[in-house]
Amino acid sequence: MIFEQVRDALAQQFEVEPDSITMDTNLIDDLGADSLDVVELIMSLEDSFGISISDEDAAQLYTVGKIVDYLEKLQ
Repeated sequence: MIFEQVRDALAQQFEVEPDSITMDTNLIDDLGADSLDVVELIMSLEDSFGISISDEDAAQLYTVGKIVDYLEKLQ
């Protein structure tokens, strides 16, 4: 369920097909995210999941798999 939420948020933000996003998708290399895109994504995740993500943690969240693992640990 978390993967689907993250996938759908990324698909909407980067205007790609949800099916093209996997756990191995890299935000920068595969989706072309820049630093502003990453900040917007982190803010969106914080709102969606009702959490706060530190800058140190956010710097480690560069693949979909890492984002999903991080969010699952907080559940």
